Amino acid sequence: MASPRGGDSHDSPCPASPSLRVPIGCDNSVTSSDWATQSRDWAGPEGGAGWGCGGLGRCVGPQGMWRAGSMSAELGVGFALRSVNERVQQAVARRPRDLPAIQPRLVAVSKTKPADMVIEAYGHGQRTFGENYVQELLEKASNPKILSSCPEIKWHFIGHLQKQNVNKLMAVPNLAMLETVDSMKLADKVNSSWQKKGSPERLKVMVQINTSGEESKHGLLPSETVATVEHINAKCPSLEFVGLMTIGSFGHDLSQGPNPDFQVLLSVREELCKKLNIPADQVELSMGMSMDFQHAIEVGSTNVRVGSTIFGERDYSKKPALDKSTADLKTSAEVTQAH
Repeated sequence: MASPRGGDSHDSPCPASPSLRVPIGCDNSVTSSDWATQSRDWAGPEGGAGWGCGGLGRCVGPQGMWRAGSMSAELGVGFALRSVNERVQQAVARRPRDLPAIQPRLVAVSKTKPADMVIEAYGHGQRTFGENYVQELLEKASNPKILSSCPEIKWHFIGHLQKQNVNKLMAVPNLAMLETVDSMKLADKVNSSWQKKGSPERLKVMVQINTSGEESKHGLLPSETVATVEHINAKCPSLEFVGLMTIGSFGHDLSQGPNPDFQVLLSVREELCKKLNIPADQVELSMGMSMDFQHAIEVGSTNVRVGSTIFGERDYSKKPALDKSTADLKTSAEVTQAH
């Protein structure tokens, strides 16, 4: 992909230092809080076309916004994974010390991507993968090549789950976590199905919170969180509550401050821990995707869901048919806003 400035985008001079050439296009060490200042400082004369880089791995140029992460994906899965993991560690270094010192987990979201790409990522050290559709996850996780080549793989389900698809999801080999429990009834169904499976280990689950208040998003109201977690802990012995998850609104302008949806999830965890006497470091936060995972980590995320930055842009014309559980307006809106 050619950069807006001309030449190969993965080898463009960084605007902060014209003589410096870096693999993914610009300096990712800039913190998200410096985004507005540095974008302004690197702008062209009198606000004209200029260049700026921010902590999200973006550059601003004469033709608008482009993502350094998408360039690294074009160079191969291994290169992209190294780039993302480096950016994860940079974000960890910027995280305030009063936050729980939990090493963030990278979930590589492989939706619509072939088994060979999962195997390639696994070969480069990635172990945790995420999928949005039950049917696609079941088929991919059951793929003989993945089963034989990826013995330590862990699957997270990160899409909306309706009760009629619970049994199918519980049949997924190497299912490690369900991140999207959004009701007590769903928790009960998952608990019952996991019990029938006879697994010796409890299934790890997160409770999904609708932090943005958008009707197009699934998840509990923040005010429903404590009661739902209490229910899981008391009534669902086959489930292990491990954290909170949110999608949040998209396109937040960091020059206006931290993403308010991430701040809501932090507040929900604080209230939950206080009322149920749970240490904060025992409640993970799953927030942040390809466009904002560094900012999410900076403010406290312990689980980021990154897809297109690792595997490249998706061709939705080739994706499997939607699960019956996801053929509704809410889920359609969520899945088109890529991880």
